[in-house]
Amino acid sequence: MIISYNGPMATFDSSQGNEFRGRGRPREFNIEDALDSAIGVFREKGYHAASIGDLTNAMSLASGSIYKAFKDKRAVFAAAFGRYVSVRSEQLSQRVQTALNGRDKLRATLTFYVESSYGVEGQRGCLVVSSAAELAIFDHEIADMVKESIKRNEIFLVKLIQEGLADGSIKPTVNPKATARLLLCVLQGMRVMGKSGRTKAEMAVVVDVAMKVLD
Repeated sequence: MIISYNGPMATFDSSQGNEFRGRGRPREFNIEDALDSAIGVFREKGYHAASIGDLTNAMSLASGSIYKAFKDKRAVFAAAFGRYVSVRSEQLSQRVQTALNGRDKLRATLTFYVESSYGVEGQRGCLVVSSAAELAIFDHEIADMVKESIKRNEIFLVKLIQEGLADGSIKPTVNPKATARLLLCVLQGMRVMGKSGRTKAEMAVVVDVAMKVLD
């Protein structure tokens, strides 16, 4: 599930958090670039601390342009959340495609999260994790978006484990669902730990330890 992003941008998934106002005339700005900038604001400041002024500055838009495209700050956040999840998913999918088997794909997934969990990038944190903590308690729609994102990640991990069981790279006694949930906790925990300013070496050692659950 990145500012700055590592690799090409994916197309914005309009099925998630798309709360643009009516069709009207074409916008005079690139909506994906604007949302990428908004993601950076929300990751660094959080939803409540981020002001419309922060968003207009980062998105290089006048407040009037933002309100023409979105109903309010929450709508900007919902669209940014959808964009963030879409881009992260595409980046991870591209990363695991080069792995040879299910086990290697799981290692690639863990390594992908390491790269987002140290230094400046780690301190910016994960929009899904921060949303779960800050908004999901009282905003049911955002809560559903967070739950759906986490559910998809868990299903993705189950699929990789099942692939490893099928190709023999993971021992047959491994429980796909239980192990996927454990690894999901590790991945999300890495993003939380990254907020504390961990180094790459500190986060990288997690990969080898986590992979032992597949032995």
